[in-house]
Amino acid sequence: MTPPHLHGLRFAFGTLSVIPVRVSRWDRGAARGGMLCAPLVGVALGCGAALLALALLFLGAGSLLAAVAAAAVPAALTRGLHLDGLADTADGLGSGKPAEDALRIMKQSDIGPFGVITLVFVLLAQVAALSRLYDGSWARGALATVVSAVAARLALTLAARTGVPAARPEGLGAAVAGVVPVRGAAAVALAVTGGAAAAGAVLGPDDLARTALAVLAALAAAELLLRHCTRRFGGVTGDVFGGLAETAATTALVVLCLG
Repeated sequence: MTPPHLHGLRFAFGTLSVIPVRVSRWDRGAARGGMLCAPLVGVALGCGAALLALALLFLGAGSLLAAVAAAAVPAALTRGLHLDGLADTADGLGSGKPAEDALRIMKQSDIGPFGVITLVFVLLAQVAALSRLYDGSWARGALATVVSAVAARLALTLAARTGVPAARPEGLGAAVAGVVPVRGAAAVALAVTGGAAAAGAVLGPDDLARTALAVLAALAAAELLLRHCTRRFGGVTGDVFGGLAETAATTALVVLCLG
């Protein structure tokens, strides 16, 4: 018999990455465990991205190409799931239409002008921040790559907390909406923030403070978007979760490259 916590891990990696795992349970219990484990997916994706970026950097490719690789690996290992969600969310919000019509726009397979513009600027911001970080220090660049990926998935844990409704009765958003107890989400957020700060402390006290601030700023930005989407659409969808992840990752990178 599979231990309950392994069902959560499988759910997390099976839904939030392309890492080949067999998801045997899709019930609310597995979804709860999966969303609580979401930051661990960020650790795996962030470490993979950092390793490729460092390999390119040490081979002489330069900080810009290393930054592109660091941004591309999480996108590739999620099949662009979060970036697609970000674009669809931008189209829905930018449409200015009532919730039902906006949700219908978000379900369409094509990407509208708001989505394209948002994707371009978000990816530019991520690459620009990562390039600055890798140019200044390979260690800070690698740390930022991992921290931003973890903060992105932590935003999903908090968005799946009790009290946040689903905008639709079907889809991934409905499957995970409201499954995480508030105390559990807060405990994971505290653990991730503390772990990020400890990792930053290895590089110095300034990095400790900056890394913790980056996680908190990422969560604040994601929370603002979450509340806006909840008011606008009546709840969350899978696309909104993707938008939250990319918003958190970008915010964390911007904060980490300051100073």
